[in-house]
Amino acid sequence: MPNQRAAGLDRVFHGLADPTRRAVLERLSRGPAPVSELARPFKMALPSFLQHLGVLEECGLVVSRKVGRVRTCRLAPRRLRLAESWLEKQRASWNARFDQLDAYLANLEENQE
Repeated sequence: MPNQRAAGLDRVFHGLADPTRRAVLERLSRGPAPVSELARPFKMALPSFLQHLGVLEECGLVVSRKVGRVRTCRLAPRRLRLAESWLEKQRASWNARFDQLDAYLANLEENQE
């Protein structure tokens, strides 16, 4: 059974998997916005758009607050840092592998001369 951190990371990547949700996150990176403003650029029914917001809230990338009749969303960057940390570890691992490959190829070339 995956640990809690891995499950959280899976949810974050699920949230990031859809281009509509990524566009919403990009917009929210400039500041909070009401749902009506977030939905405006997308050619979909409001209930469909609200499903996307629901996914973003469930995975912890977005939080919303309702004041009167207006629901305002804002970015929750802490969860993005979870994905960023994982990606940085992957990058470090791959860089180490490429360094090993470079050394191997240099050694191979040196031995052929």
